[in-house]
Parts: sequence; structure tokens; C-alpha cells
Amino acid sequence: MSKKTKKELSTKDIHAGHRERVKKRFRSEGLDAFEPHEALEMLLFYAYRRMDTNEKAHEMIREFGSISNLFEASTEEIIKRCDVSENVAVLISMMLPVHKKYKLSRENQKKVILKASKYAGEFATSLFLGETNECFYVILLDNKRSILHYELLSRGTLNQTFVYPRRIVELCIYHNAISIIIAHNHPSGILYPSDADLKLTRQINDALKHININLLDHFIVSGDNFYSFAEKGKLT
Repeated sequence: MSKKTKKELSTKDIHAGHRERVKKRFRSEGLDAFEPHEALEMLLFYAYRRMDTNEKAHEMIREFGSISNLFEASTEEIIKRCDVSENVAVLISMMLPVHKKYKLSRENQKKVILKASKYAGEFATSLFLGETNECFYVILLDNKRSILHYELLSRGTLNQTFVYPRRIVELCIYHNAISIIIAHNHPSGILYPSDADLKLTRQINDALKHININLLDHFIVSGDNFYSFAEKGKLT
């Protein structure tokens, strides 16, 4: 056996041993015990078969400033800024959407009842997890304010989206809704309605009155925070 081959095998054994130790630590301590770069390092095990992913994890987090910024980035942006393959970028950019699916699945299992603004606002924030463009959701409720259905009506640009009140009316009729909540996000972080937001709310409210559907609230979401039109007296 050549010296080169021995060196290659030795390097492979070191990486294999390190990976097993990291996985064992995760099984015994959970991910809360990991630093952000260590969590990313372990995730990258499943994209790189032999490479030392610790250095790559540090590099990717430095490039984006934080692991949260990295997870919120698009596949294309990760490929360009981190010099990684499409497979690696897709794996990273899947993290938030998968977490969102998990959260909404848990809420669905509990048959969420939105009787208070606090719970309705918290549910609304979960809909926008990882969204970097402005989006608009409608949440349809029965007579007990349990969720019948929720749907993404529009995904726009960084600071605007387009919604047609007629589409909301159609969904209410189709799902036999008694009342609804609408929600959109402000990626800019500004938790205050624009003139366009106020105008759209009035248009939707007017359209719903014709079919005896109550608009209970309109939430503006930014990160983990939300603004309630109902609490501020701005539904009409």
C-alpha cells in the first residue's frame, strides 16, 4: 500500500470518527447544546460525504452574518455567495419551509380555535415563517371559530402583493365559512398599515357584508410580531 493511500485512509477515518461523535452528542444532548455553526456542520454531513464540514459551516455563516439569514436565503443566493452545489443550497433553503410545515401540521392536529387575538395572531405569524416577500393569507372559520381552511392568496415582491376580494368571497362560499381572518406580512419590519392596507381592508369588509360573513381581524406580521386591525379599531 502506498504512503498516499495510507494518508487518504487516515484522513477518512478521522472524519468518520468525528462525524460519529457529533451524531452521538446530538442523540444524547439534543440540538440545543450545539452552537449555530455546529448545527450547520452536522446538517452538511448529509451533503458532503467526506469533507470537513466545520470549516464550510463557519464560512457560510460568516457570509450571511447569521444562521437565520442563511436559512432565509434563496437557493440561488446560497449557490452564488457560498460557492456550493445546487444540492447543498436546496438542503439549506429547505430548513425553514420544512419547519413551517411541521408547525402548521401540529396546529391542524389540535383543530385550532381562534377565539382571542393573541392566538389568532400567533397562528398568523406561523404562516409567514421564512417568507422574504410580501404574502397574503386568508383564514376561514366556522361558527366556533375553528379553522376550516387557510390559503395563500398572493405572493408578491419585497413590499407589495395583490389580492382580489372576489376570490376571498368565493373561498368563503366554497368552504361554508362563518367568519374570516386575513393576514399579510411586512418584510420591511414596519408594523403599521399603509394607506393601501387600510383601503384593501375596507374593500374586503364591504364585499363580505353582501354574503353575511364577518371579518374578525386583519393582521400585519413581521417576524414574531403582529399588528391587529381589530385591536386598533381599523377594520372599517
